[in-house]
Amino acid sequence: MAKANPLQFMQQVRSEVSKVAWPTRREVGLTTVMVFAMAALTAAFFSLTDILIRTGLTQVLNMFH
Repeated sequence: MAKANPLQFMQQVRSEVSKVAWPTRREVGLTTVMVFAMAALTAAFFSLTDILIRTGLTQVLNMFH
């Protein structure tokens, strides 16, 4: 593959970057909020699951103690 000179390379880069569909500020903000909300819901789910498993296991082990 032939190497392009730096000027051609920069022109090609500029051409490709212009084809990118950049998100709006509002889209970025909404996506960020959704990511944090889903992370919080996931953390709450796994915390609750951990508490339930730990409580059940503790009670089972206390029956044999």
